Amino acid sequence: MEPGQITQNYYDYLKQIHHFLLPRTYVEIGYRKGESLCLASPVTLTLGIDPNPLVQFPANSRIKTYTMTSDDFFRDCDLRRELGGGDLDLAFIDGMHLFEFVLRDFINLERYATRQTVILLHDCLPLDDITSRRERTTNVWTGDVWKILHCFLKYRPDLTIAVLEDAHPSGLALVSGLDPENTVLRDREQEILDGYLPLGYSYHVSNLQSIHSLAGDVFDAVRRHRFAA
Repeated sequence: MEPGQITQNYYDYLKQIHHFLLPRTYVEIGYRKGESLCLASPVTLTLGIDPNPLVQFPANSRIKTYTMTSDDFFRDCDLRRELGGGDLDLAFIDGMHLFEFVLRDFINLERYATRQTVILLHDCLPLDDITSRRERTTNVWTGDVWKILHCFLKYRPDLTIAVLEDAHPSGLALVSGLDPENTVLRDREQEILDGYLPLGYSYHVSNLQSIHSLAGDVFDAVRRHRFAA
């Protein structure tokens, strides 16, 4: 992002994406206060998963919340059943800000995806070294979520990815072209973790051009992702 470039809070982008896609079903991992859950249309069947929510926003009757970790949810619950038998249209991963959690959340969600499903990833653009470390020592903390895009570029080049670099404060990625039959990430999960967990912020900086190449505009990104299949 260039100095002086106008930025937009990621909540504003979420609202636009909901408006453009009008998903029938929506799953959010890490809804915390519930503000982002309320961006979904009242006609969207919305599921929120968070082990320690601090809900401050009113929920409509179409919102179902689960006070549990995402690992526990996918172990104990059938997402399709919780969605009333429908397909997963839109999901937002914003839970634990550690690479292995984001990777597992993506793997678990993709099992229920179609070619039209869009998965959103928050905190994919780290701000600096200290806030992108695995150990939290600052108020603002993105953790090492940023590793997921580098992982996708290597292990899942079949995915369609667009990064909204001006989504304040730490980027928003749209991922589509999902394939529930693709088991590469699941089959090679330990290899992936062994390779990416030790990496530090300097790896991201040295490979920044590959992430910049994914930059997109929200309007083009949503149109392209919605009709990618």
